[in-house]
Amino acid sequence: MSLFYAPDIEKTWELPEEEAAHCLRVLRLGVGDQLEVTDGKGKLFKMSITSVTGKRCKVEPLETTETPKGWQGCLTLAIAPTKNMDRMEWLAEKATEIGWDKVVFLNCRFSERKVIKTERIERIVVSGMKQSLKFNKPIVEEMTDFERFIKAEHKGAKFIAHCYEGEKQRLFDCLKTGEDATILIGPEGDFSKEEVEKAIKAGFTPVSLGKARLRTETAGLVACHTFIMKNEL
Repeated sequence: MSLFYAPDIEKTWELPEEEAAHCLRVLRLGVGDQLEVTDGKGKLFKMSITSVTGKRCKVEPLETTETPKGWQGCLTLAIAPTKNMDRMEWLAEKATEIGWDKVVFLNCRFSERKVIKTERIERIVVSGMKQSLKFNKPIVEEMTDFERFIKAEHKGAKFIAHCYEGEKQRLFDCLKTGEDATILIGPEGDFSKEEVEKAIKAGFTPVSLGKARLRTETAGLVACHTFIMKNEL
C-alpha cells in the first residue's frame, strides 16, 4: 500500500495537491480505494478515498496508529553544505533512511557554498521518509551563521567533529543512550582553528568519526549512523 505525506491531514482530510496528483494520475486510485497517510509527526492513518473532484482528493480515516520513530533522543546535524548540491541531496536522502531529527546548514569560514535553497532538500526528505516507511519527517532549517548557531541554546550533548590534532574521543563513546545530541560537521576545508576553539568554549566536545579521511557528506552520514546505532530501539 502506498504511503502519502499530508502534514495537515487531521484539519483538512484531504491530500495535498502534489500527493493527490500522484494518487489519482500515477496510481490511478479512486473512490473506495484505501491508502496510508502520515502527518510526519508520528501518526499513521489508514484511509479510504471518499471523493475525487478535479485535482482534489478527499479521504476519511479508518484507523489511526501512533508510531514510534525507532530511536531514542533527538539528533540535530549542523553541517556546512558542499559546493556540489548533489552531495547534500544524497546526504538528505540517506540520512532520512537511517534516521535524524533535524538538519541545519552552516555558513562557516571555509564554506564553499554560502546560499542554499531548502525546498528541494525538503522534497528529498519527504521522499526518503516515505520510501523508508518512517512517519516522522526531519526538520530542514535554513542556512545559519556558524557563530550564531554555537551561541544558541541546544538541548542535550554538543559535539564538533574536526580533523585537527588534539585530544578527541570517538563520537560513539561520547554519546549517551537516550540523550539529545547536536553534531557539527565542517566544510571540505574543515572548520577554521578559530571556529573549533569558539565551539569548544561554547560547550561543544571535540570528537572523532574514525581514522579515515571523510568527505563532508560522508562524515554527516557517519555521524547520523553512529547516533542511531547508540539509540536504536
